[in-house]
This record gives sequence, structure tokens and C-alpha cells, in this order.
Amino acid sequence: MHDAAYVRLLAGLEHELELDTDTVAGPTSWEAAKLAAGCAIAAVDRGGFALVRPPGHHALPGRSMGFCLVGNVAVAARHAQDAHGIDRVAIVDWDVHHGNGTEAMFRGDDSVLVVSLHQWPFYPGSGGPGTSDASSLNVPLEAGSGDPEYVEAFSALVEPAVRAFDPGLVLVSAGFDAHEDDPLAQMRVTESGFEELARRSASLAPRVAAVLEGGYNLETLPRLVEAALHGFDAA
Repeated sequence: MHDAAYVRLLAGLEHELELDTDTVAGPTSWEAAKLAAGCAIAAVDRGGFALVRPPGHHALPGRSMGFCLVGNVAVAARHAQDAHGIDRVAIVDWDVHHGNGTEAMFRGDDSVLVVSLHQWPFYPGSGGPGTSDASSLNVPLEAGSGDPEYVEAFSALVEPAVRAFDPGLVLVSAGFDAHEDDPLAQMRVTESGFEELARRSASLAPRVAAVLEGGYNLETLPRLVEAALHGFDAA
């Protein structure tokens, strides 16, 4: 998933280092990244929700980006294929930012479909109109979009694409920074909106697992995760 040189860099950090303008790592970061990826793998094994930090969907094959060190969901998808014999995995990413790292990991791989719903234009500047291809579906949404816009996009675009792909597993990159009270973005998704996104995601395959991505309001985040768990269970 990641270039060997990049893995060696993370594993060998002895002092705090600014890996990019958004990502600082130090001597304990590699252990944290391994634990996060390991929890994502366990979520696939158990059909669970991995509540991890650091997040992963911006991590590129050869470098960190946007708080992300290792592509947790990407690692979990490969594990599902290698350990469980699941031929086709769909990754559904509803974090407010485009999942550019996950997309880069699987570009051109017809065994993994990467779907990203995100605010656009916005960080990281990718995933805009006309950027979808055979292995990725990008659904850029305007700032201010809330539950109705997300549900409409899910019904019109995400569900038909994922059902046509016919995955054995849906892996959710569950970011909660599209919430109306999150400080980093300008979306208006509510607690019940995340429950509905989780329910719809879980209905798209016989197996589902989720991994935490963004979410930066520590007062609302626990309630949003709980709402998503209810949605996954209700499918």
C-alpha cells in the first residue's frame, strides 16, 4: 500500500518532524499509525467500527497528508481481500474532505470502488466535477449542503454505483466533519443525517465495517458516532 521508503521514514523517526504543512510526527507516531491500521483490520474481521487516530484517507502511497500517516481503510480493504477472500470491496467516504489518498491507492484497480462525497471546492483541492473513473466515484457537494443534499446524492449516485459494483464488503470512511457544528467546514449534516448515511451504506453489501476519519468538535463527535452505530445496526 505504501512505498517502502516512506514506511522506513515513519518507523525511524527519532525526533518530532513536520512531514507536511498539516502533519507533524514523532517517535511514537509509527506505533500509533500501526495501531490505527490494526484496528481497521479488526473492524473488518468483526464487522465493527474502528475509532482511531491518526485518520488515514489523505495518506498517499509515498507521503503523509492532512493529519494522515497510513491509509487505514486502504489497508483494511486489502486485508478483506487477502484474509477473507472478498473479491470486490466498495469504500464509501463521507468525510467532508475528498478521500484523495484512498483514491490514489486504488486508482486503476477494478476490485475496489472508491466513493467520496465531499465539500467542493475545498481541501485538498481534488475530487471535483468530472474526476470520476472506472475505480472511483467523486460526488462534490456545495458548501452548506445538509441532510437533504446528502440523501439525494446517495440515492441518485452512490447507491446505483455501489449496487452495480456488487461488493462483498462496504468499508466506510466515517468522517463527521460535515456536521453542522464542526469547526473545519461549512456543511450542515445533522446527527440523524449521519444515522441515515450509515444505514444506507450498510444496506449496500452483505458485510460492512467502518473506520473513523475526521470530526473536530469533541462535544458532538461521541453523539455522531453513536448515531452512525445505530444506523449500521438498523440496516
